[in-house]
Amino acid sequence: MAFLRATTPYETPAIQGDGLFLRNPGLADQAAWTALREESRTFLTPWEPTWPADDLTRTAFRRRIRRYQAEIREDRAYPFFIFRQTDYALLGGITLSNVARGMTQTATLGYWIGERYANNGYMTKAVRAIAPFAFGALNLHRLEAACLPSNAASIRLLEKVGFRREGVARGLVCINGRWQDHVVYALLTDDLLP
Repeated sequence: MAFLRATTPYETPAIQGDGLFLRNPGLADQAAWTALREESRTFLTPWEPTWPADDLTRTAFRRRIRRYQAEIREDRAYPFFIFRQTDYALLGGITLSNVARGMTQTATLGYWIGERYANNGYMTKAVRAIAPFAFGALNLHRLEAACLPSNAASIRLLEKVGFRREGVARGLVCINGRWQDHVVYALLTDDLLP
């Protein structure tokens, strides 16, 4: 696992994984991101909060990048886009958010993948790549992740990577206008990654 040098004060090092790499989103990614999100809308809708009406516009993407930069600068979140090494295709995104310091040293792991890249092991590789960054470079102790109980693919992914199921959080996230329960998983720094 190699961490590459950051190029601006609002970026964290790129993370090399098994056949892919993770790097912070930038304005130049707007066209690829918009195309992948648009073509994957039906696939992603059951698992995500309702998209804002302007979500795929250039203006909204610029706001998103500014928010990402502020979150990195303030040590609140670390967003990454996932790219395939062979052709630099944008596959999806993965984020460490809700970073809490002090006595907890924890973050929430969130992720999405474009429909055409799903079920190919890319997200498993991305989670395996980001965990050493979270526990090493960020010095976190715990990663939490949550998914809908009906999201079998996400449950398989988390369990395969070594996350342990901790329970159900009632009404945790508003998905498609409805507060829904989520299964909560966690990975600790001293858990062994398979």
